[in-house]
Amino acid sequence: MSRILITGTAGFIGFHLARLLLSEGHQVHGYDGMSDYYDVALKRKRHAMLLQNESFSATEAMLEDDAALDDASERADPEVIVHLAAQAGVRYSLENPRAYVDSNLTGTFNVMETARRLNVRHLMMASTSSVYGANEDMPFKETDKADTPLTIYAATKKANEAMAHSYAHLWDIPTTMFRFFTVYGPWGRPDLALFKFVDAILDGRPIDIYNHGEMYRDFTYVGDLVRGIRLLMDAPPPPVAEEGRMTEGDSLSPAAPFRVVNIGNSQKVRLLDFVEAIEAELGVKAERNYMDMQPGDLPATWADASLLKELTGYQPETDIRDGIREFVAWFRDHYQK
Repeated sequence: MSRILITGTAGFIGFHLARLLLSEGHQVHGYDGMSDYYDVALKRKRHAMLLQNESFSATEAMLEDDAALDDASERADPEVIVHLAAQAGVRYSLENPRAYVDSNLTGTFNVMETARRLNVRHLMMASTSSVYGANEDMPFKETDKADTPLTIYAATKKANEAMAHSYAHLWDIPTTMFRFFTVYGPWGRPDLALFKFVDAILDGRPIDIYNHGEMYRDFTYVGDLVRGIRLLMDAPPPPVAEEGRMTEGDSLSPAAPFRVVNIGNSQKVRLLDFVEAIEAELGVKAERNYMDMQPGDLPATWADASLLKELTGYQPETDIRDGIREFVAWFRDHYQK
């Protein structure tokens, strides 16, 4: 049994990861600011479910509040920190970029300081496929350059990777950054495409389809994602001095116990095919509003997840139709639609 501090446990991914770890008997302390970026009631419901387990405790505070984070981390005394909390959303970053600087830069710095002070055995932090930016070669590999972010959200996440590398080097903190690819599933965020599409279709409202449907995403089921994180937890990057640590295709740094890992389904799905799978599950045809590409959007994402498989033996593989079915069942039950 390990003691684990997770930031963002009232969020979509943090909730699922905490639930998985609790099911294995670990002690989990959650830290979440309950920001109003989306429905706080949904966040409180997630936390309430976790709090039914006596091995879960929680602190409600913002990451920018370093005193609150220090206090929570002292009480939790974690061996592992999984940093998932962030200001998310590509499109919202066009409206409120300062929120991303406050949460994703200042907040992440505070988390890294906590990891340094407590000398944790593994610091794990969320990045995003958005860091690949204008890259056109696919599938995206962790060793590809990621120097062309297209939004402030992607830029802050790329900055997090650079910040974490320096701390891993300076303080010898084993650090894994994982890049997510279009996560979906039950208890998902209301600003995500699947949630918005299902909600609109059931209400008889039109759905907005960007770039006239000619977009591709590597959709990753949330259960697969958190399983990948859980397995990576037991595969911290080795010390710099270890013999034979560098292998071909690994993103391991030559100067630090630091690694970047993609977690994706390794399948490129056309947006229109995604919409048709939703329509088939709901038994309802959507009224489609075709639109141009939004600023900052990527036309396609596609993960090379071979490093994840090499490190853990695990490959996400949930079929998009099965994942949509799970989400729709949850949505209908939760919102009684």
